[in-house]
Amino acid sequence: MRRTILIFFLFGTLMAHAQEEFVTPSRFITKFPFEQLTGGVVLLKARLADYPDTLNFILDTGSGGISLDSTTALYFGIVPEPSDRIIRGIAGIRKVSFVYNQKLHLHKLSIDSLNFHVNDYTILTEVYGVKIDGIIGYSVLSRYIVKLNFDNSMMEFWTRGSMKYPRGGYLFKPVISTLPVQMARVRDARTVNTRFLLDMGAGLNMMLSTDFVNDSALLYKKRKLYTKEAEGLGGKIDMHMTVVREVKFGPYKFYNVPVYVFDDVNNVTSYPHLGGLIGNDLLRRFNIIINYAERHIHLLPNTHYRNRFDYSYSGVELYFVDGQIIIGDVAAGSPAEKSGLKEGDVIFAINKNFSQNLTQMKTALQNAGEKVRMIVIRNGQLMDFEFRIDSILK
Repeated sequence: MRRTILIFFLFGTLMAHAQEEFVTPSRFITKFPFEQLTGGVVLLKARLADYPDTLNFILDTGSGGISLDSTTALYFGIVPEPSDRIIRGIAGIRKVSFVYNQKLHLHKLSIDSLNFHVNDYTILTEVYGVKIDGIIGYSVLSRYIVKLNFDNSMMEFWTRGSMKYPRGGYLFKPVISTLPVQMARVRDARTVNTRFLLDMGAGLNMMLSTDFVNDSALLYKKRKLYTKEAEGLGGKIDMHMTVVREVKFGPYKFYNVPVYVFDDVNNVTSYPHLGGLIGNDLLRRFNIIINYAERHIHLLPNTHYRNRFDYSYSGVELYFVDGQIIIGDVAAGSPAEKSGLKEGDVIFAINKNFSQNLTQMKTALQNAGEKVRMIVIRNGQLMDFEFRIDSILK
């Protein structure tokens, strides 16, 4: 009898601890606004340690840690410690140094004991037109429940614990080691079910590896691939743009989805483990709750759910360099190349917009079928070009 009582006592104690860990309700900590960059990428304001400067961090479920820009570290006089750690990106592989045991302040939330790896994010600053000081990934996301509302651009942090999810959405249970991996279906010439990384740091709808596309024979043979320069860890890389008939994850279906196809030479997707990634131009169409402790990601369609996709193709890339908007790669055979534009031209105006606002200039190139007038400076001379923006939806 005593043994039976002891067993029940031990069982009850274990259950009480389990309830403390898994049933204790999550508590609200703080909320604050965020900004959206090109492609829906989320930009947060934060401070590092005791430094007074407000810094810009990208929120990235595709990051397995947390990182700091090398020029930001230099500005603060922080000396990183060398390491043998390797990070892998779509455009390169790098050995990184670390800044250990740092504190990050997000509004009223202070997070300590963070180990930042240090990387050069100059390319991201040039792409988005704002200084990018770092990337927030798994090291922070794993400690809290994070809610993102893309209707009002507000973010909330909650303690880990039981969470009542809003009605009308869908609870995904991705595989998470440090990065969330979710099954999804893509359909074009063939229908293929495979795994994809949910990558909020990617300002695109979907990116597929060339190996996956070729081995699965996914695309219709008539699909035209449009040359596109993209940016990521390691620098710039040539890709192609096209459209797939359907993308489905959970109960949500999207039709005629623009996708990037890239040669995964650095094995970022560990093909055939992954077919590619789902980026934030799709994910921003939902209000999102990230609960890594329970391996939950909850998606609730928001007011952007039915927004039209961007099918525009100009063949020209714009970067913000030293206070000027510079034309980067100009794809051969593209509308921009046919008009006479060249890499290195400095943008003076687009369609009577002289603002030198990179986001506005990029937006002006996102209207498929419309004519665009670009005034550029080349060798100190003003030059005028016109072309009609093409569409990848054909």
